[in-house]
Amino acid sequence: MKSLLFFSLICNLFFLNAQEKEITGTVSSASESLPGVSILVKGTTTGTTTDFDGKYKIKANIGDQLIFTYLGYKKVVKTIGNSAIINVVMAEDDSVLEEIVVVGYGISRKSYTTGAISLFKSKKQTNPLHAQISNTLKGTLSGLKSRNQHQKNIRIKGVSTNRKKPLYIVDGVPISNTYSSLAEKLDVKNIEKINIYKSQKAKKLFGISAKNGCIVITTKKGNYRVENDESYAQIHENKFKHVHLNPFSTFSIDVDKASYSNVRRMINNGEKVPFDAVKIEEMVNYFNYNYAQPKDHHPFAIHTEVAQTPWNTQTKLVKIGIQGKKHLKENLPAANLTFLIDVSGSMGSSNKLPLLKSAFKLLVKQLRKKDKVAIVVYAGAAGIVLKPTSGNHKEKIMAALNHLESGGSTAGGAGIELAYDLATKHFKKNGNNRVILATDGDFNVGASGNKAMEKLITSKRKTGIFLSVLGFGYGNYKDKELETLADKGNGNYAYIDTMQEAQKVFGQEFGGTLYTIAKDVKIQLEFNPNKVKGYRLIGYENRLLNNEDFIDDTIDAGELGSGHTVTAIYEIIPINSNSNYLKEVPKLKYNKPNLNNSGELFTVKFRYKKPSEEKSIAITHVQEDKTTIISKDFQFAAAVALFGMQLKNSSYGNKTSLKDVIDLAIKGRGKDEDGYRAEFIRLVKSYENEI
Repeated sequence: MKSLLFFSLICNLFFLNAQEKEITGTVSSASESLPGVSILVKGTTTGTTTDFDGKYKIKANIGDQLIFTYLGYKKVVKTIGNSAIINVVMAEDDSVLEEIVVVGYGISRKSYTTGAISLFKSKKQTNPLHAQISNTLKGTLSGLKSRNQHQKNIRIKGVSTNRKKPLYIVDGVPISNTYSSLAEKLDVKNIEKINIYKSQKAKKLFGISAKNGCIVITTKKGNYRVENDESYAQIHENKFKHVHLNPFSTFSIDVDKASYSNVRRMINNGEKVPFDAVKIEEMVNYFNYNYAQPKDHHPFAIHTEVAQTPWNTQTKLVKIGIQGKKHLKENLPAANLTFLIDVSGSMGSSNKLPLLKSAFKLLVKQLRKKDKVAIVVYAGAAGIVLKPTSGNHKEKIMAALNHLESGGSTAGGAGIELAYDLATKHFKKNGNNRVILATDGDFNVGASGNKAMEKLITSKRKTGIFLSVLGFGYGNYKDKELETLADKGNGNYAYIDTMQEAQKVFGQEFGGTLYTIAKDVKIQLEFNPNKVKGYRLIGYENRLLNNEDFIDDTIDAGELGSGHTVTAIYEIIPINSNSNYLKEVPKLKYNKPNLNNSGELFTVKFRYKKPSEEKSIAITHVQEDKTTIISKDFQFAAAVALFGMQLKNSSYGNKTSLKDVIDLAIKGRGKDEDGYRAEFIRLVKSYENEI
């Protein structure tokens, strides 16, 4: 009897399981397929959504009901029968709001939508500085709702989850959903009008990113940017130091160029440039200078120049230039590259993931057969999209890039772990092993804080794998975090805002971006107190080292890539010059200057390591006390430095103007084959017109 019951139970279970099947189909409107339609098995938590082509797959039993819901359309319920294919055509819901125009003085419905015009005047704000769009609209519009008073967000009717936020466009710029709350908090006194579109029309007007509706905001000035969530490391300007108290000046080289392209983006967008976003050394080093190639066994050549300061007759400028040895692309060792790409929700904007994919394709086109590329992505978690693939299979690599889409939180720590594990597994001895991280820097899952990420990337540095960091986008751009990763990961850092910049980084500077010729490069100047009273290093505030760090090989410093140039500028006060920049200090009883000393102005000492070694090599360069007519390269570098000083409201600009910057840059423009110096001149002129 028991055996019979057991057999009957097995048969029933088999019969029940046999009723479950995979249902597939397409969801569309009367005119097109619908991506993002929510499909739920009634009475369960089983659900899915349609893909870009409106297709879906879901497992359910015969007799179950599938509920199809989509913003702006009537709900559809389908019962599962014998067929495994269920196609659905959804009808528009006329009760959903078509379009509303909200102007600065009130709100009006379009007559073609409602057949009449109604005007709703917002109540007078007790504190206009804290007026918000959501407060103004609350309770006045049918089809909009606001959540509790602690989380006031504009919602189009039918949209109640964070996953289905409408697209915000402020003065023509799409705002990432992650930061739509910033758009909602715009002060209404600055708003000219708001257009609110329902799903179907929004998608036709603005594309798939507006599938949940779109709120278009036009401000009165017309150039507002939602980007008050960006972060930069705090920078305190270097001051003048007394030579007899501080004869040594020690710092790490910096080949990063992110600050200039980021500042350029802000100026071109008509935005105020934050002081801490300006790193003068990165602005100066954005440009190439006509330094001679090395002629000895060292991987770089050293050049120095001393001239009268263009903006101060009481001081002189010192330029120190380093020219890295340039290697032809075909002579570079085989590359083991791992692309680590952020595909989180904050990367959805057109100037982030879409630009990123186009930029990486420029790099892919230059790969050789002996090079290999792997792709790791991270959002809420990390995963491998492409296993190591030869550069000979460019179409396969590009196809993997094309399939990347954004969504989810940002587990940057997990992505870094996976990328380095993969790069280590396929490590090329005597090859170029490098992780290339591309992100906006907004890490928020797992190891995410600045200290945690610094600790993680420092530990990975021991693998012998180098790091390149590429920043994209704005609104939540984390310059501070990205700079930390590049500094601690034996790498370089660039900011890509346009395809023009991508071409510069991956096209013209391919070798320097990807191939390191010297690491932990440190510079130490010792000034002659008989010749120099005081000095100030312009920029490099985040790269200063203790004097004892110079000979300590355990201290990390900057890396130099193939063909890279590095320029550092000092402003010095000659011994016989009077300057208000140096305050009086007590006289020394001991270690007085030797008045019979030589005619040397300063000595420059360099230390560097070969990429695969841990013991440093020393070089010394002596500069005699000789002032020359300022060269064109030096004039242009000085113009860029002076512009950076003015952007930072420097104490040492000596009341110069933007016209002084422009005049100096024009004199130093020189040959300018690529036109970057001419672009700088135009940039300063446009900034002059804005302020």
